[in-house]
Amino acid sequence: MKNNCANHAGRVLALARKELLSYLNAPAFYGAAVFFLVFGSVWLFHVSGLFAMEIPPATLRPYFAVFPLIYVLVVPVLTMKSWAEERKTGSVELLLTLPFSEWDLVLGKFLSVFALLAMMIALTIPVPLSLLPMGHFDMGVIMAEYFGALLLGASAVALGLLLSSLSKNQAGSFLGTAVVLMATMLIGRVTFNMNLPNWLSEVVNFFSLPFHFESFSRGVLDSRGVVFYLASTVLFLFLTTRVILRRKWG
Repeated sequence: MKNNCANHAGRVLALARKELLSYLNAPAFYGAAVFFLVFGSVWLFHVSGLFAMEIPPATLRPYFAVFPLIYVLVVPVLTMKSWAEERKTGSVELLLTLPFSEWDLVLGKFLSVFALLAMMIALTIPVPLSLLPMGHFDMGVIMAEYFGALLLGASAVALGLLLSSLSKNQAGSFLGTAVVLMATMLIGRVTFNMNLPNWLSEVVNFFSLPFHFESFSRGVLDSRGVVFYLASTVLFLFLTTRVILRRKWG
């Protein structure tokens, strides 16, 4: 069993490494990374009113609160070519004939895209470091915010890969993922703007990815949010394996 697990992990990592290198050679990744950094910085320093003292200077909550909005455009760019491009070029048929299971293929692609997103998040670390002299920031809160950003990113990436597997081309994958991610943001606004019953509000908010991120953006490690993001990531990846399996034997 240990040998099987080791072989499985080796195949997944080999595929992830191959996918990661192909992404690093594509200009779309660098464009998305620049957008991630610039948009977040402009939002923090100019839109949120940090220097105008409209918010307490010793908090980065407005910075992390905008991450879900950034993901709406960044995640589709990272995931749009994962399966849609394979399907368009016909290489998916060749890929399915290789000695990889459906989980090997899905996990390999997921790890490569998630690693790219993690790189982008890591590049934002100089932002809080540059603000440390301005106030007494709670590093525990900042770490919780970064942890939540990673969990939210994992779920969004898994959803993007699922939609990419259902799309025939990159444009369809990008639009589909962007629309669905935006819809998960707008769902949370429904309960805010409409006087819904409490039980209905809880049901609606449950399906909103940004809603579960709010506690992390406040620096709170909410176990319910952790479970939700991990469960949704596994669910989206499982559904992707079903799509790939159907295509393999369809």
